[in-house]
Amino acid sequence: MSNNLKLLMDALRNEGMRYTKQRKIVWDEICKSKDHRDAEEIYLNINKTGRNVSRATVFRTLKILLEANVICRLSMPGGNPRYSLSRVDHHHHTVCISCGRVGEFRASTIERLLKGIESDIPGAIVGHNIEFYIKCDVCV
Repeated sequence: MSNNLKLLMDALRNEGMRYTKQRKIVWDEICKSKDHRDAEEIYLNINKTGRNVSRATVFRTLKILLEANVICRLSMPGGNPRYSLSRVDHHHHTVCISCGRVGEFRASTIERLLKGIESDIPGAIVGHNIEFYIKCDVCV
Protein backbone atom coordinates (compact mmCIF):
# COMPACT_ATOMS: atom_id res chain seq x y z
CA MET A 1 0.00 0.00 0.00
CA SER A 2 1.40 3.42 -0.95
CA ASN A 3 2.02 6.09 1.69
CA ASN A 4 -0.58 8.35 0.03
CA LEU A 5 -3.24 5.64 0.15
CA LYS A 6 -2.44 4.88 3.79
CA LEU A 7 -2.69 8.60 4.58
CA LEU A 8 -6.12 8.76 2.94
CA MET A 9 -7.41 5.65 4.71
CA ASP A 10 -6.13 6.87 8.09
CA ALA A 11 -7.65 10.33 7.54
CA LEU A 12 -11.05 8.87 6.66
CA ARG A 13 -10.98 6.43 9.56
CA ASN A 14 -10.05 9.25 11.99
CA GLU A 15 -13.04 11.26 10.75
CA GLY A 16 -15.35 8.24 11.09
CA MET A 17 -15.82 8.12 7.31
CA ARG A 18 -15.80 5.21 4.88
CA TYR A 19 -13.19 4.65 2.19
CA THR A 20 -15.01 4.80 -1.16
CA LYS A 21 -13.93 4.56 -4.78
CA GLN A 22 -15.10 8.14 -5.43
CA ARG A 23 -13.12 9.56 -2.49
CA LYS A 24 -10.06 7.66 -3.70
CA ILE A 25 -10.48 9.21 -7.18
CA VAL A 26 -10.64 12.74 -5.69
CA TRP A 27 -7.61 11.98 -3.52
CA ASP A 28 -5.63 10.65 -6.49
CA GLU A 29 -6.40 13.81 -8.46
CA ILE A 30 -5.09 16.00 -5.63
CA CYS A 31 -1.99 13.81 -5.20
CA LYS A 32 -1.02 13.97 -8.87
CA SER A 33 -1.30 17.75 -9.06
CA LYS A 34 1.89 19.75 -8.77
CA ASP A 35 0.00 22.97 -8.00
CA HIS A 36 -3.00 24.22 -6.06
CA ARG A 37 -6.35 23.65 -7.81
CA ASP A 38 -9.85 24.80 -7.06
CA ALA A 39 -12.71 22.34 -6.57
CA GLU A 40 -14.10 22.92 -10.06
CA GLU A 41 -10.72 22.15 -11.69
CA ILE A 42 -10.49 18.95 -9.65
CA TYR A 43 -14.02 17.97 -10.67
CA LEU A 44 -13.45 18.72 -14.38
CA ASN A 45 -10.10 16.88 -14.50
CA ILE A 46 -11.64 13.80 -12.93
CA ASN A 47 -14.63 13.70 -15.24
CA LYS A 48 -12.80 14.45 -18.48
CA THR A 49 -10.90 11.18 -18.01
CA GLY A 50 -14.13 9.20 -17.96
CA ARG A 51 -14.25 8.65 -14.22
CA ASN A 52 -17.66 9.57 -12.92
CA VAL A 53 -17.63 11.58 -9.67
CA SER A 54 -20.30 14.14 -8.87
CA ARG A 55 -19.48 17.75 -8.08
CA ALA A 56 -21.09 17.32 -4.64
CA THR A 57 -18.82 14.35 -3.89
CA VAL A 58 -15.76 16.42 -4.80
CA PHE A 59 -16.83 19.22 -2.43
CA ARG A 60 -17.73 16.82 0.40
CA THR A 61 -14.45 14.94 0.01
CA LEU A 62 -12.45 18.18 0.08
CA LYS A 63 -14.22 19.15 3.31
CA ILE A 64 -13.40 15.78 4.90
CA LEU A 65 -9.76 15.96 3.82
CA LEU A 66 -9.46 19.52 5.16
CA GLU A 67 -10.88 18.48 8.52
CA ALA A 68 -8.38 15.61 8.60
CA ASN A 69 -5.53 18.08 7.85
CA VAL A 70 -4.21 16.08 4.88
CA ILE A 71 -4.86 18.89 2.40
CA CYS A 72 -4.52 22.63 2.76
CA ARG A 73 -6.85 25.35 1.54
CA LEU A 74 -5.53 28.55 0.04
CA SER A 75 -7.85 31.58 -0.05
CA MET A 76 -7.65 33.46 -3.31
CA PRO A 77 -8.49 37.16 -3.65
CA GLY A 78 -11.73 37.43 -5.60
CA GLY A 79 -11.70 33.74 -6.51
CA ASN A 80 -12.40 30.23 -5.38
CA PRO A 81 -10.17 28.62 -2.76
CA ARG A 82 -7.49 26.25 -4.03
CA TYR A 83 -6.40 22.96 -2.52
CA SER A 84 -3.21 20.91 -2.38
CA LEU A 85 -1.65 18.19 -0.30
CA SER A 86 -0.51 19.35 3.10
CA ARG A 87 3.18 19.29 3.64
CA VAL A 88 4.69 17.84 6.77
CA ASP A 89 6.33 21.12 7.67
CA HIS A 90 4.36 24.28 8.37
CA HIS A 91 4.45 26.79 5.53
CA HIS A 92 2.82 29.92 4.15
CA HIS A 93 1.84 31.01 0.65
CA THR A 94 2.42 33.78 -1.83
CA VAL A 95 -0.18 34.40 -4.53
CA CYS A 96 0.54 36.53 -7.60
CA ILE A 97 -2.36 38.93 -8.11
CA SER A 98 -1.63 39.09 -11.84
CA CYS A 99 -1.14 35.49 -12.99
CA GLY A 100 -2.36 33.51 -9.96
CA ARG A 101 0.92 31.63 -9.46
CA VAL A 102 1.17 30.17 -5.96
CA GLY A 103 4.42 29.84 -4.05
CA GLU A 104 5.22 28.30 -0.69
CA PHE A 105 7.71 29.46 1.92
CA ARG A 106 8.66 28.94 5.54
CA ALA A 107 9.47 31.88 7.80
CA SER A 108 10.69 31.47 11.35
CA THR A 109 10.21 35.22 11.87
CA ILE A 110 6.44 34.82 11.48
CA GLU A 111 6.38 31.95 13.96
CA ARG A 112 8.38 34.02 16.49
CA LEU A 113 5.97 36.93 15.99
CA LEU A 114 3.02 34.67 16.77
CA LYS A 115 4.72 33.43 19.94
CA GLY A 116 5.28 37.05 20.94
CA ILE A 117 1.62 38.04 20.58
CA GLU A 118 0.13 34.90 22.16
CA SER A 119 -0.27 36.66 25.51
CA ASP A 120 -2.24 39.48 23.84
CA ILE A 121 -4.82 37.10 22.40
CA PRO A 122 -7.54 35.73 24.69
CA GLY A 123 -7.61 31.95 24.40
CA ALA A 124 -5.12 29.68 22.71
CA ILE A 125 -3.84 29.98 19.15
CA VAL A 126 -4.43 26.58 17.55
CA GLY A 127 -3.40 27.44 14.00
CA HIS A 128 -3.01 30.17 11.42
CA ASN A 129 -2.84 30.78 7.71
CA ILE A 130 -0.85 33.57 6.15
CA GLU A 131 -0.93 34.45 2.47
CA PHE A 132 1.05 37.24 0.89
CA TYR A 133 -0.46 38.70 -2.28
CA ILE A 134 2.34 39.74 -4.60
CA LYS A 135 3.34 40.45 -8.18
CA CYS A 136 5.67 37.58 -9.05
CA ASP A 137 9.02 37.95 -10.82
CA VAL A 138 7.40 37.20 -14.17
CA CYS A 139 4.62 39.80 -13.76
CA VAL A 140 6.60 42.69 -12.25
